[in-house]
Amino acid sequence: MVLDATKTLNGSFGKMYSADGEWLTNVTQAEANGEIGKEEVMRAGTRVTGHKVVSITYSGTMTGYKITAKLAKQIAQVKNDSKGSFVTELVMKLDDPENHEGKTHVRIKGVQFDNIPILSYEVGSLVTEETPFTFSDFEYL
Repeated sequence: MVLDATKTLNGSFGKMYSADGEWLTNVTQAEANGEIGKEEVMRAGTRVTGHKVVSITYSGTMTGYKITAKLAKQIAQVKNDSKGSFVTELVMKLDDPENHEGKTHVRIKGVQFDNIPILSYEVGSLVTEETPFTFSDFEYL
């Protein structure tokens, strides 16, 4: 079968939403992954090593234009011992109008960010920030 080029997914139709349903229009790139941890299992009677799944670690990143300091302030609450870590949810969507079979909506649960994006800039350039995170679960919607 020949690839129908019109069915390849176009990332321009990706969207990220905050826990309160706000479309984060500044997010231009996002990814979420699950890394499967395995241990080697030595087996009698063969040189072939088996593998046993022992863990899954979820992580991701979102990159976009810096518009406000709202997210940085929320993440920074971790420095206040009485508040603890900022934990939230994100919803990622990819909905290319030319391929409804590839439509994917995912709720990312228990999101905790890995660093506080305090401030960065470069003269003559738009300010962007990459925000890595870990999460505890996900579900396809």
